[in-house]
Amino acid sequence: MALELDHECPNCGDVTFYRAASTTLHLGEKVKWHCPSCDYGFVRINGIDSSETTA
Repeated sequence: MALELDHECPNCGDVTFYRAASTTLHLGEKVKWHCPSCDYGFVRINGIDSSETTA
């Protein structure tokens, strides 16, 4: 269970996110990640995260 994640923030460019919360769902583990520099956050469920959106 990692408490830090290397992931580039789309708002400020920082690369370290901290685990804010996690729970287990029927889909798998849901983890909320938080950027401490600008308060941007995203959710990841089983390796798929909400920050990877396509236009």
